[in-house]
Amino acid sequence: MSHRPTSRLDLKKHYLQVALNSTLEDAREIIRQLPISDRIIVEAGTPLIKRYGEEAIRSIRGWYEERLRGGSEVPVFPYVVADMKTMDRGAAEVAIAARGGASAVIALGSAPTETLNPFIESCEANGLDAMIDMMNVEFPLTVLRALKKVPPVVILHRGVDEESLNKEKQIPLHEIRRIKGNFNIMISIAGGDTVREAQRAIFNDADIVVIWKSVFNKTEDTAQLITDFLKITK
Repeated sequence: MSHRPTSRLDLKKHYLQVALNSTLEDAREIIRQLPISDRIIVEAGTPLIKRYGEEAIRSIRGWYEERLRGGSEVPVFPYVVADMKTMDRGAAEVAIAARGGASAVIALGSAPTETLNPFIESCEANGLDAMIDMMNVEFPLTVLRALKKVPPVVILHRGVDEESLNKEKQIPLHEIRRIKGNFNIMISIAGGDTVREAQRAIFNDADIVVIWKSVFNKTEDTAQLITDFLKITK
């Protein structure tokens, strides 16, 4: 078993990651309704970053800090993920996320090791957590074993188009124990946006559950939905 990479996330906790992908206006309203919890991660989703650039990360960081300020007797610090889906120029894209105030950055596991190694190194140098998304990667362990250092978090991901067009495509939950049997890292599950799928992810030893469909737009039920998912992941 390898040494655990440094991370602000606690291996003893389960986290709910709220991915914001619509507009900055919706993102602001959803953040204002978030429960105060050190188990909530907020994500600046890829569509949001492509639409608004670095400002998406910076705005989400600022709104989340404002939401958490004075909301708990024990200080809760904002944890913001920038889903850059980096495939090239790893260090350069980490620098963009860092300037925006991100706590973590996501690269794709299908990127070459020549990108992933400097990506992870740059994350460490900037005090950010590296996250590697294994969407459409057949053998995640092979990717991890080829790296100089493993990231603190690996994401097992069924993509939106896969979910829509290939109903037989499953989130590879069987990979959780394979990875954890070799590396002392956290596993995030993305692509399961129902209560049942969140429960299955936690049952199979996932550490983080990502939701996006339920929070794509702000509704009257947003706050309750997030609270319900947070209870499930406890």
